[in-house]
Amino acid sequence: MPSPPAQPPRARSLAVVNEEIRGLLEAGGLVSAEGRCRYEELLVEWAASVRGGVAEAA
Repeated sequence: MPSPPAQPPRARSLAVVNEEIRGLLEAGGLVSAEGRCRYEELLVEWAASVRGGVAEAA
């Protein structure tokens, strides 16, 4: 018998994602060259969380 599909990982809250984004920012609101890739990943995660929140509210 096939096993049930795996549950997708739970999305982190917007507050947690925002906190990590803020942690990457340097003085003046600039992201270091090393942190740029992670920053972009976090923006994608943030946008997905916003879309998820809108879908839940509707």
